[in-house]
Amino acid sequence: MADSLTLEVADLEVDVLTGIYSEETGKPQPLRISVTAELKPADHYAPDTPLDASKNYMELKFAASEALPAGVHFKLIEAVADHICETLFVADERVQRVTVKIVKLAIAEAGEKIGMTLSRDRR
Repeated sequence: MADSLTLEVADLEVDVLTGIYSEETGKPQPLRISVTAELKPADHYAPDTPLDASKNYMELKFAASEALPAGVHFKLIEAVADHICETLFVADERVQRVTVKIVKLAIAEAGEKIGMTLSRDRR
């Protein structure tokens, strides 16, 4: 079995222009976004291993927040997840797989988590 390294950022709350219904369009909706990125790990991580032997976790946060284009309306949250995946693939060739989970907070009525998860391998 091959070694793997999974970096994670969980439960970011981000306002995104998304939705297909009239009550959803024109105003940002709060989304809870979690991102995992799988990389091939180094052979060993010593106490003084430099950051470039892994990946800065803040890049995952950036892809799920600031890298989402301002003013762009995503009809589907799947498109939001796709954009996050592509942002991470373009930024670092070591990223082999990205999983994005998105929960639409505005449509929950009793605390349920309504959303989707997209997992994409580098092509």
